[in-house]
Amino acid sequence: MDLLIAFAITLVLITIVSIYYRVSPFFTLIGGAIIFGLLAGMTLDTTVKEIVSGAGKVFSSFGIIIFCGAVIAAFLQEQHQAEEIVSDIRHIVRSPPALAGFSGWFLSVPITCCVTAYVMLVPILECIEQDKKKKNILLYLAAVGSIVSYTLIFPTPAVIPLFTNFAAGTSALFYDAIAIPLSLAVLAIIILFFRWAGMPESGDAITGMSGKMDQKLPVCKEEIPCIHWRAWGPFITILIAIPVSFFLLGLSHVGIMNVIMLAGAGAAIVLAPHNIRSKSVTSGAKHGGMIIFDICGAGALGYVIVHSGFTEAALLQMTLFLPVILVPFVIAAILATAQGSRVTTAVIAAEVLAGSVVTGAIHPVPLILLVAAGSCIVSYVTDPFFWLVQRTTGDSVNTVVKNYTLPIALAGIVILVVAVALEYLVFR
Repeated sequence: MDLLIAFAITLVLITIVSIYYRVSPFFTLIGGAIIFGLLAGMTLDTTVKEIVSGAGKVFSSFGIIIFCGAVIAAFLQEQHQAEEIVSDIRHIVRSPPALAGFSGWFLSVPITCCVTAYVMLVPILECIEQDKKKKNILLYLAAVGSIVSYTLIFPTPAVIPLFTNFAAGTSALFYDAIAIPLSLAVLAIIILFFRWAGMPESGDAITGMSGKMDQKLPVCKEEIPCIHWRAWGPFITILIAIPVSFFLLGLSHVGIMNVIMLAGAGAAIVLAPHNIRSKSVTSGAKHGGMIIFDICGAGALGYVIVHSGFTEAALLQMTLFLPVILVPFVIAAILATAQGSRVTTAVIAAEVLAGSVVTGAIHPVPLILLVAAGSCIVSYVTDPFFWLVQRTTGDSVNTVVKNYTLPIALAGIVILVVAVALEYLVFR
């Protein structure tokens, strides 16, 4: 069978199963890998071997990083330290919409999961506004903010496979010098989008964060804001570990990613009370395991697609009717629409595009941004985050599309424009 047709059939089946059964992405992706392999003419034995190899490759790349991020998140949640971090941020970012968006933007990177960051912020943001419409706007902004940083900033699981496959010779600091300002600019545009769309005005962030949230936090004098240093400990450790790993230890990108996350998780364990350490590590391991296995399913599908000859045959066909610079964007948009996960999209896109004519024609930085942009274009019914936001806000599906799907699509369009501009105006 033609590989493009086999690819299309596989994605349609994954989409249908994701919508109607809502099972773990691991099973839909593994099933998709088997179907694609057989449709592509591979034997079942060969397909299964490629699945095992792909899943193992992804586990070795992400296992430590995601486990450490999940452990950090578990310790923050157990000690209500996310509330303390938001309490500290509110002394600088006083606007509730900006506070919600920036808190999601900040937390999703070090804890390596945008969904976890959102879940941690939900009870906090519910204390800022009592009005349902205003409260829901804050929840939408936290969700969108967490996705924006997660899809753009290195090292998150949504960027690592792209950076590893496309930008091995590029400095991570150079990439983030572009990605971090871009992500903040995109977040600012989305906040303005909500205001333009008629977002209800919110009260002052300091006076609004009262009630049950303040009961969990140490009292700080308004004129001399206190800082909850213990809550920030894992993040400070990660920041310190970056230059130490790069300049003193001379580690590679892979070494730096794993060392800084181990350092952050170690700090979280050391700084926590003895009586919660075992419980928090166990909780983090359970959550991290679910994330890791879903990503391993993506690696399995990506590996089967690549070893079927898809890269040489199908991508060449796509370049006949699409400009080369749009191929990564379109592939990522199709993958994200089919299975809903930005990490899965990044893993499969990295496998499919690596070594192709596309990677040779586009600079690594715009190439990463193009895939990130495509992963944001359609965040709808196959996206587990979509349904989580719908449950926590209690809004209708149409309202979630307006306040979640469309702002993320706007982010994707802005990133696409910036990527194209960088490619043609800066890197050529």
